[in-house]
Amino acid sequence: MKKILTIATLIMCLALMTSTVFAESAVTRIKDIAKVQGMRNNQLMGYGLVVGLPGTGDSDDTWQMIQSTVSLLKNFGITINAAELDTDNVAAVMVTATLPPFVREGDTIDVTVSSMGDAESIQGGVLLQTPLRAANGDVYAVAQGSISTGGFVAGNGNNSRAQKNFPTAGNIPNGGIVERTLEDDLGRNGQISLSLGNADFTTASRITNAINAAYGNVAHAANPGRVDINIPGYYRADVVQFVASIEELPVLPDNIAKVVVSERTGTIVMGGNVSVDECAITQGGLSIRIQREEDAVQPSPFSYGTSMVVRNVETDAREEMSSSVVLPATTSVSDVIGALNAVGATPRDCISILQAMKAAGAIHAVLEII
Repeated sequence: MKKILTIATLIMCLALMTSTVFAESAVTRIKDIAKVQGMRNNQLMGYGLVVGLPGTGDSDDTWQMIQSTVSLLKNFGITINAAELDTDNVAAVMVTATLPPFVREGDTIDVTVSSMGDAESIQGGVLLQTPLRAANGDVYAVAQGSISTGGFVAGNGNNSRAQKNFPTAGNIPNGGIVERTLEDDLGRNGQISLSLGNADFTTASRITNAINAAYGNVAHAANPGRVDINIPGYYRADVVQFVASIEELPVLPDNIAKVVVSERTGTIVMGGNVSVDECAITQGGLSIRIQREEDAVQPSPFSYGTSMVVRNVETDAREEMSSSVVLPATTSVSDVIGALNAVGATPRDCISILQAMKAAGAIHAVLEII
């Protein structure tokens, strides 16, 4: 009997492992968990017009497009009455882009064009020159070019209309030209700083120790999310090489104990440093089954009766035997999963059990539901 229970528990464990993942810290490069401060992207945005549309542009009710078209033509010495303007081949759009760090004048970037009116499609249109501004209002790039939407709209009406993807938004690869150099003086004042992806005291301390072990006492953890580094004198003329060598140093990152569960897929990811207190887990349920059967009732022989159909309803309610397991205090994640398998819990059952364990204070970890 004991052997049978052992085999059954092993089978359930293998079944649950398909939806349960154990997350343990592994040695990684500093480059993968931290970055040099100043290496950041900047968001740009602008307002423009798309022309050359085959009648799929904004309607006459889109006044921002009409006013923009009138103003554009006025810049070329053409005066037109806005009430008489009929431009269903023009669409008002918002243009967005991301400016990467260390770009120089003349570099190109990708831009995204999105309709802001009631245009049906901007497929095949051409974006007119549009200044792209940062949050401070300064122009850092200009965008222009043919738009690629990757989608289409065909037909008219609801029944004969076909659409693929979203033809009201598209991209212009390399459609933006950088107009202002965006460079940071790397290593200014002989110092650089590393910004951790996940602020953690232990990880910051380990990064500091790894750098000091390689280059002497040059690093200092200012806070859990930043490590300041003094550039050695022999690297002052080649800061890029110094940063590259630091990024390749191996470090064992540390994280808080966390259990992440997804109710939609039944997936459970548990950190390797999760610990639990002694607790008892009980699982059981009430099963109710309703059956409907149709029987034919025949009349007695030599009688004047007729056959009839009778519907019989049978209700069966039973309460399944509850299974209990006592989990001793442990620091092993495998013990937690083993305990859940012992009561025959499915991945979705495990989510409810983990929530109850967290509410009871038996599991020492952050429970995050996504």
